Amino acid sequence: MASDPGKDTANRRAGEHPADCDVTVQLSDCDRADAKAVFEALNGVFAGCEDVAPQSAGREPTVWMATFDSSARSGEPTAAPRLGSPVEALLTGDHHAVEEVAKALGHLFDVRSTQHVSGEHETECRLLLAPR
Repeated sequence: MASDPGKDTANRRAGEHPADCDVTVQLSDCDRADAKAVFEALNGVFAGCEDVAPQSAGREPTVWMATFDSSARSGEPTAAPRLGSPVEALLTGDHHAVEEVAKALGHLFDVRSTQHVSGEHETECRLLLAPR
């Protein structure tokens, strides 16, 4: 069944989008500044679906998480942000959507290792991001 481009555009304006375009990005083994740098860089390329890098005070979480809409490109990858140390990223979502976000991260950072685990409808991609 073909989708109606006019309806798709109206849904996006209303804040809705196809769920298969969402990619959840989880960052671990990093501090708040590095998580914020990665999420802000991705937010410059894709529309963020939820707040990124929480601003709450107190104990640092062990995993930072945000969701991005891979269908809503808002720009192209720009200059690589600074990272204090390598960051482990886990991307989860539709195969094509994860590929788009991984490609953008590859333009922004030095990707030192990649692992893919594919399922029938979703894929997981683990990346080790390092500063350029």
